[in-house]
Amino acid sequence: MALPLDHLTILSRDPAASAAWYGVLLPLLGFVPVKDHIWRNAAGLHLQFGAARPETRPYERYGAGMNHIGFAAPDVAFVEHVAAAMRAAGHEARLQRFDGGTVALFLPDPDGFRVELSWYPPGVPPVD
Repeated sequence: MALPLDHLTILSRDPAASAAWYGVLLPLLGFVPVKDHIWRNAAGLHLQFGAARPETRPYERYGAGMNHIGFAAPDVAFVEHVAAAMRAAGHEARLQRFDGGTVALFLPDPDGFRVELSWYPPGVPPVD
């Protein structure tokens, strides 16, 4: 039996900064707010946001734990549109083109947690 992913919880050091950042990105990715701290997309994936405890360590690029969340884009133009919208809002948006045709956008949130948006040519898997 394959179980669908239904939610992710993301904690931040500055909930207001996180809410502002995700408030720009998530509507571009098809998410709608359900509550002030919960967003949902049409596939039923819920993203829940909260405050990190002050005594915890910040995100580390190669540390143990979740590294990033990746979304598949319908085409390259969509990836470029999201990159432009995030840059226009004053956020970092690193666009990369890989051998084989994959186009990926890496977006660090205010705590350094990355959201990835990628378009893959037919037959190219999202992870290899």
